[in-house]
Parts: sequence; structure tokens; C-alpha cells
Amino acid sequence: METKNLTCIGCPMGCQLTVTLENGEVTSVEGNTCKRGDIYARKEVTNPTRIVTSSVRVKGGHLNMVSCKTKEDIPKGKIFDICKALETVEVNAPVAIGDVLVKDVCGTGVDVVATKNIEAR
Repeated sequence: METKNLTCIGCPMGCQLTVTLENGEVTSVEGNTCKRGDIYARKEVTNPTRIVTSSVRVKGGHLNMVSCKTKEDIPKGKIFDICKALETVEVNAPVAIGDVLVKDVCGTGVDVVATKNIEAR
């Protein structure tokens, strides 16, 4: 039997969670004050994922960078690969919030989208 201690990020409460695992499977979650804590803990210890936020270059815009994020969460182990891939991305202005800047980033099946409007010069 193995236990892991986590701080929940599912809601603003920040509950201190204790997750018990047996043979790699979650057998119990304690310390959560809402359902989101149980869901977060189970996912975090078995298949951790994250949303990646970054920025990419913009050509011909009133700003030369646009903020962006993965449209969905991606496997935690892919974070650095995605950041490295975004270093070489350059898009043309105009850019609108929600525009897909990179499709299927690093083979995750998840797109990178703009989170800011950039007007053309």
C-alpha cells in the first residue's frame, strides 16, 4: 500500500488530500470537502495532465507576440516538448481569440489556441 499527499487545485479551498493506492490503483481519497477533490486526486496520481500557457511570435501585428494555451489538458510529460515546439511558431496578423495556432501539438490531439486579439499593423 502506498499513500500520496496532495494539495487540491480543483477549487479555491486548497484541501490537503491523502490518496491511498494499492497496486497502482486508487483505493481511497481523504481530506476533500467537495467532489472535485476526489476527481482531481484520482486523476493526478494515475494520469496527471496540465493546460500549457505560452506565447508565439506574430508577423505584421500591432504586437509581436500573442498569448496562447492548449485547448485542453495534455499529459504532464509533454509540457516541455510543447514549449520547445512553440519556440519556432510564427503566425500572421490578424489573430483572434480562439484561432488555432498549432493543430495537434506534439501528437497530443490537442490544438494550441490564441488567447488575445492581435490586430494587423
